[in-house]
Amino acid sequence: MNQILLITDGGSNVGASPVVAAAQAYEEGIIVNVAGVIDDGSIGEYGASEIAEIARAGGGMSRIVSSKQLSQTVQMMTRQTVVGTIRQAVNQELREVFGVSSVESLPPPKRAEVVQVMEEMGETAPLRVALLIDASASMKPKLLAVEEAIRDLSLSLQARSGDSLAAVFHFPGDQEMCVLDSPWTASTDRIGSLFGRLRMKGTTPTGPALVRVIEYFRETCGKIRTEDGQPASLMKLEDTDGMRSDYVV
Repeated sequence: MNQILLITDGGSNVGASPVVAAAQAYEEGIIVNVAGVIDDGSIGEYGASEIAEIARAGGGMSRIVSSKQLSQTVQMMTRQTVVGTIRQAVNQELREVFGVSSVESLPPPKRAEVVQVMEEMGETAPLRVALLIDASASMKPKLLAVEEAIRDLSLSLQARSGDSLAAVFHFPGDQEMCVLDSPWTASTDRIGSLFGRLRMKGTTPTGPALVRVIEYFRETCGKIRTEDGQPASLMKLEDTDGMRSDYVV
C-alpha cells in the first residue's frame, strides 16, 4: 500500500494544481492524505478548502489540526488509510465471490472471521509512506511539531509486523521545487537533523511537489497499478472457507 502524507498550511501559489496532482497520484494507486497544521491563528478559508480538495482528489482524508495535535493525527490518518484500503479490497472480493455488498452483510460467524483477517492484514501488509512537508515561510513556527510527528510516525511504523518504509520530502528547495531528504527507510531517526538545514521560503509549490513524489514512487516501486487498474502489489493469505487467497491491497 502506498501513501503520500502532505503536511501543509495550504495556499499553494506556484505551478500546477495540487488537486490535479493528487488525482493523478490516486489514479496510479497512491492515496494522498493531508494534515493542515495551524499555529496561533486560522489557516484561512482558501487554505482549508484546498486541503480538503487535495485529499478528496487523492482518495484520502484531510484534517485541520493545531501543532499540538499533529503527531497523533499523522499516525491516525496513516492507520485509517490502511484500514480503509483493506476494507475496500475485501468488500470487492466479497461482491465477486459471495455476491454480498460488504463485510456487514455477512452472517455473524463469517463476519467475525473476515474482520479478524482484515485486522491481521492491517498489521502485516507492506506499507510505504512518503511524507511531503511544506517548508514555505508560513510553516516556520510549526516545524518543531512536524519533526515530532515524523519521529512518532517512525516509531509507529517500526511497531508494525509488516514491512513499513518511509521517505521524506520538503518543498520548496533552494534550486528545486521539491527536495528528497530521506529515501525509503525503515527508520527515520536521523530525519531530525535535516530540519536545522531547511531554509524557509515564501512560495508554496504544492502541485509540483506532489508530482515529484509521484515520480519517486514510479522510480523506486515500479508499476503500481496493473493493466486492469488494480494495485500491483498482492498480499497472499491462506484460503478461508472458499474465499480467494489473493487479496488486492
